[in-house]
Amino acid sequence: MARVVVTGGNGFVGRHLVKILRERGDDVIVAGRSHNGVGVDYALDLSDTDNVRSLIESTRPRVIYHLAAVAFVPDATLDPMGAYETNIMGTGRLFEAVRTVYRDSAPPRCIFVSSAEVYGKRTSDDYPLRETLAPRPATPYAASKLAGEAIALAASRTFGVPTIVTRGFNHIGLGQDPRFAVPSFARGLAAVAGGAEPILRVGNLSTRRDFLDVRDVVSAYVALADDGLDGEIYNICSGRPISMAEILRELISIAHVAVEVRESADLMRPSDNPLSYGDNTKLRAVTGWKPRVSLAQSLQDVYAEASSKVQAPVR
Repeated sequence: MARVVVTGGNGFVGRHLVKILRERGDDVIVAGRSHNGVGVDYALDLSDTDNVRSLIESTRPRVIYHLAAVAFVPDATLDPMGAYETNIMGTGRLFEAVRTVYRDSAPPRCIFVSSAEVYGKRTSDDYPLRETLAPRPATPYAASKLAGEAIALAASRTFGVPTIVTRGFNHIGLGQDPRFAVPSFARGLAAVAGGAEPILRVGNLSTRRDFLDVRDVVSAYVALADDGLDGEIYNICSGRPISMAEILRELISIAHVAVEVRESADLMRPSDNPLSYGDNTKLRAVTGWKPRVSLAQSLQDVYAEASSKVQAPVR
């Protein structure tokens, strides 16, 4: 059993990670800001140097998973400086706290959760995306994550903090913010099934993405914490692109509804990549990890959750 800190441990991905860690017997400290009624063990403020240092001093973990971040791309686009403060300076404060608190002892292993967004738009020759590609961040969110990677890797190479960087592609699963496309589709279809107007407004359905169930994502984090190589970057992905149109068709089939799909200009994102999928060979080779939850199962779970939260319209 190890003492583990999960920053952002009460968020969408964090809750799944905390669950798997506790199931295997780890002593987990959830650090973050309370939201949606989900509490934390430590009220973390990444803008406060003393608060961040206190977290590390009071818990002295053997592993840190750093998930806390501005994680919704449109939020970072609307407030770039807020994203930079949290994702860059907050990461800097965390690694500085680790460096100073563990100055005279072995520091914890740190898993820095980055994003495949750092790769940016690529030509067809670059696919599948591999960790050796030079990043080309095209959004404030991607820029903030790439800077966070640099901070994490500098802590590894200069100060000997054992650090691993993960680049996750598209996550789906239970508890995801409905502002993201897949849970948004599911909620819209569940509303139609419940008697709402049979119209679903969507963004660009031609984009193709690499989707992975959140349970497989967090199992990869744990596998890397156990067996990953320090100072390395690992893609976490399925290795298979699928279009948003295909995702929607599958959800419509699950919902068993007739619906008119309408593209909406306010849901389009000019910065969206038309294609994004990765190569997970490096992750598999080092850890033996492989995805276990099928896309069909993920979508069934997401739709079931959406259905449980939709109220019938008042007539």
